Amino acid sequence: MQGKGLINFFVILISIACLYSLSFTFVTRKVERDAVAYAKGDPVKERAYLDSMATVDVYNLGFAKFSYQYCKERELALGLDLKGGMNVTMEISLKELISNLADNPKDENFKKALDNAEARSKDSQKDFVSLFGEEFKKLNPNGKLATFFANKDNAVNNITSNSSDGDILAFLQKESGSAIDRSFNILRTRIDKFGVTSPNIQRQQGTNRILIELPGVSDEDRVRKLLQGSAKLEFWETYDNSEIFPLLENINRTLASTLKADTKSNSSVTAADTSAKDTTGGRLASLGGNKAAGSDSTKKDSSTVALEQAKNQNPLFAVLSPNIGQGPQGQQMLGQGPVIGYVLQKDTALVNSYFNSAEIKAIIPGNVKLLWSVKPVSKETKMFQLFAVKPTGLNAGPVLTGNVIADARADVDQRTNNPQVEMVMNSEGAREWRKISAAAAAANPKKAIAIVLDNTVYSAPTVQDEIPNGVSSITGNFTFEDTQDLANVLKAGRLPAPAKIVEEAIVGPTLGQAAIDAGINSSVIGLVVVLIFMIFYYNRAGLVANIAVIFNVFFIMGILASLGAVLTLPGIAGIVLTMGTAVDANVLIYERIREEYALGKGVRQAISDGYKHAMPSILDSQITTFLVGLILYIFGTGPILGFATTLLIGIITSLFTAIFITRIIFEWMIKKDMKISVSYPWSDHTLKNVNFGFIKNRKKFYAISIALTIISLISIFTKGFSLGVDFSGGRTYTVKYEKAVNLEEVRDHVNGTFNVTSEVKTFGGDNQLRVTTPYLIDQTDDAADKQVLDKLNEGLAKVQNNPYQIVSSQKVGPTIANDIKVSAIYSVIFSIIVIALYILIRFRKWQYSIAAAISLAHDAIILLGIFSLFDGILPFSLDLDQHFIAAVLTVLAYSINDTVVVFDRIREYLREHRAKNEPISHVVNTAINKTLSRTIITSLTVIFVLAVLFVFGGEVIRGFSFAILIGIIFGTYSSIFIASPVFADLQGDGEEKNTKEIASTERGNLKPAKA
Repeated sequence: MQGKGLINFFVILISIACLYSLSFTFVTRKVERDAVAYAKGDPVKERAYLDSMATVDVYNLGFAKFSYQYCKERELALGLDLKGGMNVTMEISLKELISNLADNPKDENFKKALDNAEARSKDSQKDFVSLFGEEFKKLNPNGKLATFFANKDNAVNNITSNSSDGDILAFLQKESGSAIDRSFNILRTRIDKFGVTSPNIQRQQGTNRILIELPGVSDEDRVRKLLQGSAKLEFWETYDNSEIFPLLENINRTLASTLKADTKSNSSVTAADTSAKDTTGGRLASLGGNKAAGSDSTKKDSSTVALEQAKNQNPLFAVLSPNIGQGPQGQQMLGQGPVIGYVLQKDTALVNSYFNSAEIKAIIPGNVKLLWSVKPVSKETKMFQLFAVKPTGLNAGPVLTGNVIADARADVDQRTNNPQVEMVMNSEGAREWRKISAAAAAANPKKAIAIVLDNTVYSAPTVQDEIPNGVSSITGNFTFEDTQDLANVLKAGRLPAPAKIVEEAIVGPTLGQAAIDAGINSSVIGLVVVLIFMIFYYNRAGLVANIAVIFNVFFIMGILASLGAVLTLPGIAGIVLTMGTAVDANVLIYERIREEYALGKGVRQAISDGYKHAMPSILDSQITTFLVGLILYIFGTGPILGFATTLLIGIITSLFTAIFITRIIFEWMIKKDMKISVSYPWSDHTLKNVNFGFIKNRKKFYAISIALTIISLISIFTKGFSLGVDFSGGRTYTVKYEKAVNLEEVRDHVNGTFNVTSEVKTFGGDNQLRVTTPYLIDQTDDAADKQVLDKLNEGLAKVQNNPYQIVSSQKVGPTIANDIKVSAIYSVIFSIIVIALYILIRFRKWQYSIAAAISLAHDAIILLGIFSLFDGILPFSLDLDQHFIAAVLTVLAYSINDTVVVFDRIREYLREHRAKNEPISHVVNTAINKTLSRTIITSLTVIFVLAVLFVFGGEVIRGFSFAILIGIIFGTYSSIFIASPVFADLQGDGEEKNTKEIASTERGNLKPAKA
């Protein structure tokens, strides 16, 4: 094998890289186990422990040390279904945004147009602004939108009374996109402050929705309030550091006295008391080396005893570094500006607890408010700034609020070429800003104004001069990304567009743990099944394939970790399926090697030719599967995206391990003169000399397929489907009773209270149910949620002497449901088209493409028909949802995988035998028979694994695994009995030219029999 040394190098390099990526997960799991042991069931103590470990080095590789937070950012994160937590889709109310931009007009046609646009948006793929424009034109054909939007605030965007409707709609499109971007930044900041590990927030492109995933969250009410609260942008006057430092000293002394009193009352050893010096320089010197952020002296080398003594003497200054600078003579002195101190991220909770204690609250004046910076000074130090702002006016609040901002944008200072932010205020704000800026610039030292969003300081620029016209430039140590974020924050307070939760899924931690257990069980058992079967059928070569499968799983996990992917239960299903299909390339190679052995070739030559002849089939089959996975990745969301990611990675790693790692092992075995067996005596002849008349009997199979297709279509158009909540909209609840319940009894109770037909079915054991109800389907607000939940509890409680709990819930608005349905339909149709085009390009005959498309449509229709026909009959859910669409596309991928392998052999035989004028029917029939062993073995392997997934994978993915299991069976059937025979018929001579003509079972040797 050429390039063996280079391949060995890559195998070692990839293995080291994957091990390195996975090692962070092992480290974080160890720290989290320690936190659980320390907390002893107290979640607050557990969270505090992990916060304290954030910047502590927990991973030492000798050449580098890594903190817990660094490791946490690089671990293999678990998704909601495995860890439990909350999945939320926020929708930005563009209706209210447009109304606000028009100063909330009273015009009935205007309001009616907004209402109609909102109603149409639930079923339309057009954006809201376009729908509003259409509805306004219907209601007021001669009206002009400029009448409503030509105001002072919009003048900065060149909107005048002469602006055309097209100009107005373009302006609204721009403002809508900007509002969504601002909301995205606000929500991202709020989530970062919430402290969720591995959060995921994504803007759904082309929509006014934002997807948020919060693994591990248990306080759902707090999340809802956090996400749906209005953004509060404010401008505050600030204190200079020198004005606040005496207060910090007083807090420090009070804390030290309190600590000393507590120590005496507990009969503990009393630390030596030290008092502060009288001079500022002496007071600063007594702080024990606490410096400003970024100083090297923040690294402590003191012993534990000395450190404890320092904490007792200066409890506040042990964790808060005052803002200290150097004077003209090099002496220490207080730094100027609004920053009063720096605190490591891990210590911010402790400092907050100090400030919130009764003793300290009593000494902090009412005209002082302490606020944190939105992010650390630098990623390296992880130190946050502390500011002191001054409540003013009758309401003791900010000097200005965010509703005075007319515009803000990222800009560049023309003199220094540094990034800056240009801020424009409306006329009212400009008047107030002139007074505020004049007073701040006249102060000595000049005052800063803090820009605060949701009680967090984004920036605190010092006012250099009076600003007369309301246009200000904010400069500082900014990156371009910083200025974009700050501009978005400044605009967030103007004409806010409320964000509503239109979809949510809550997974309780118990269900999450059950999902983990089910996933692990199915993965381990599936792996064992594959390993045993390969050795059982392929002898020593099977052992080589097993080594490749183990490497494959290792590579998949390592790559997922390195990409920062989130592992979900469908992702585990993807890994299990990959294990089943990873052997496909090995089976193709081994079957080819067996053919080469049959021709009398030696070991080395048989292996070399086996790999060479199998390569076209391997590449074609894997590329078509990869294309389907790519479509899943593009169109999919949530769990489908996790499945698609795993599938795509699995295809690449399967190719690498099957082609290169197995070849390296075989080369090593040959070098060591080890015997290489690709079969046992009994398996060597399995399906070897078969000569079934697939083409001759094709009409029988056509009849069977047509009958199944007709039955499926009748059921689809008459009975229909049981749609999952993500397709139909509504609310779904998983309910767990203490004891087994009567399903019909619960259904009657629930339907009676809702007064609508709701779906109630078992979900796992006899004591666990899933309730799906369309009750109040068009209302997504919190009041409607509570009303539905109250009705549900009313019905569930009617089951006597059987306590229950609602384990999880899911809510999907009808707008979401429609989008998911449309994207699902597009993904299936697009997959069939893409596969057909690839086959047309690769095989250069339209007959191959048409045959493949017919076969794929056949598989999809029958699978849909089974889910329609047997819904309510089988004892598990057959809902059509996102998981089902992933299953359909997976079936199409593996069906075409089988079909392409046969097509490759047909193409090969056509080149050899068409010159002899032999009929297509013989060529196709021989190709099917020659590849039959590979088709059956690969399908059996996948079916074994899917059966394990179906039995042990858990109720959450039982319908998903059933869909793929049935689909693989029919996909195998269609590749043999439909795709290839249809190709033969389309080619034009499907009937044999001579009924006595037969096909030789020898490869490449077709000849007429003697009369």
